[in-house]
Amino acid sequence: MSERYQWAKAGDINAFFGLLLDNIAGMVLIVSLLDIFGLPPAFSLRHMIPGTAIGVLVGDLCYFYMAFRLAKKTSNNNVTAMPLGLDTPSIFGIMLFVIGPAFLAAKKLDPDVQSAAMHAWYIGIGCLFMSGIFKLVCAAGSDWVRNTLPRAGLLGSLTAVALVLISFLPLIEVMAMPIVGMSALAIVLISLLGMVPLPFKVPGTVGALLVGGLIYYIMLGFNLLHSPPTGFEPSLGLVPTEWMQAWSFGWWGTLTEAAVYLPIVLPFALGTVVGGIDCTESAAAAGDHYSTGQVIGVEAMATLAAALCGGVAQSTPYIGHPAYKAMGGRAAYVLATALVVGLGGLLGLYGYFYTYVPKAAVYPILIFIGLEITAQSFAATPKKHYPAIALACVPALALLSVHFVNQIFSDSVMRSASIGLEQLQNDALRESITTAKALGNGFILTSLLWSSALAMAIDRRLNVAALLFAISGALTLFGVIHSPLDTNAVFFPIEFPGVNPAWVLAPEQRPLMFQFAVAYFVTAAILVGWAYALSRMASDDPSTLAQDSLAKNTP
Repeated sequence: MSERYQWAKAGDINAFFGLLLDNIAGMVLIVSLLDIFGLPPAFSLRHMIPGTAIGVLVGDLCYFYMAFRLAKKTSNNNVTAMPLGLDTPSIFGIMLFVIGPAFLAAKKLDPDVQSAAMHAWYIGIGCLFMSGIFKLVCAAGSDWVRNTLPRAGLLGSLTAVALVLISFLPLIEVMAMPIVGMSALAIVLISLLGMVPLPFKVPGTVGALLVGGLIYYIMLGFNLLHSPPTGFEPSLGLVPTEWMQAWSFGWWGTLTEAAVYLPIVLPFALGTVVGGIDCTESAAAAGDHYSTGQVIGVEAMATLAAALCGGVAQSTPYIGHPAYKAMGGRAAYVLATALVVGLGGLLGLYGYFYTYVPKAAVYPILIFIGLEITAQSFAATPKKHYPAIALACVPALALLSVHFVNQIFSDSVMRSASIGLEQLQNDALRESITTAKALGNGFILTSLLWSSALAMAIDRRLNVAALLFAISGALTLFGVIHSPLDTNAVFFPIEFPGVNPAWVLAPEQRPLMFQFAVAYFVTAAILVGWAYALSRMASDDPSTLAQDSLAKNTP
């Protein structure tokens, strides 16, 4: 007779703090990123955060149940539950490239901040709802998704987000208070990456928060900080009820508008599906054999639950299952995280974290996540495909450069003086910025296509690479990637009968779009010709075919 499942052990304490602080950092990040666009923190805390927390609550409770079921099925009393939390890459992507821009666009039509925030919230709900439906479909064909695209393509786009956005942008916040930030960052990286234990076995994330927070408030007490705490009153976020407005389904009418952002949203959703597959495999390697379809199915249901309650960020299983198992965690840490995160959102407690927890002390956790995603992407990819992962980062770098340019031009001084990109006297600079903007728009999908095409070419599958370039050209014609519009919206390239003229790209913006598209089609044609030449060479010289076969199978 097998022993009873030991679902709670001392190791669950360390695992709980690690998973909890990851989620708290994600909640604070949502509010902080939207605050950059002028969307009031009180609105985010009362409308968006509760539903987002409910998604984590639902997902972790399901994984808690799955751990018990697996323990009973396998007669294994050491099963560790799958960890679930907020997906950091998509937090950056959705806040910076969907909800934030939607808020600014709505303000141009109606200067009322509350009205614009409501519209942006509805867009965010719609995008999250469509992500959940997409992931639900993928749950049935998760293995097909993984087998269709090369690993370098699937992980390359995530690496671009992880390295360029998750690691770089928080680093600016961390180094804005270098004494606080560097101390916390050193503790996080050395304890979690170097596996160097802290005294009294304090978890690295907790140690960083305690030390960084202590230094922060000591410096604050001696007036040594150039950046005072936020003036937001955290009690404004207590006991929110506004999130329940999502149940009126007012956001349903904005689904058509939200669909414009699918080129940004769906790659992030696909990334979590692939990540879910990888997480399931890593759990199996650690001895816990969960069903891949069920793991992703729970992720999809948690995302839908969040959307239906007004959430704006998707949840996903975390890759760190083996680490939580090594800590001695079982299932209690997931249950505790579900309850604390969920109740924190429903009671409106995240306003206190946003106000009193210094970003320089908590954001090192995000930098660790970005570095870990990057490292795991390279570790899970054949060495010959490393250049493909590196290539995936280039479109993200273009977007990063334009991000700061946009911040400059959106400054109130620049707007009051009517100074924009069109007023620049340097034609070369204006052209470079315009090109970088087109390169960065839709960068997630661009990164996936570019890295997949290069990986296929490295494997001598030139016809497949040509097909990917042709697909890229077709997507460019409709603005799915390389949209020249500031809103990154899709469009029709020319007028068609029955098409709303508002959906057609303006004539002055077509040349760059057509050049990008033609470039893809020409490249595809070159690769098809190249593949044909190689096949002829192989038929004339069989040794060439042998060399090709050797190249394809070289790791």
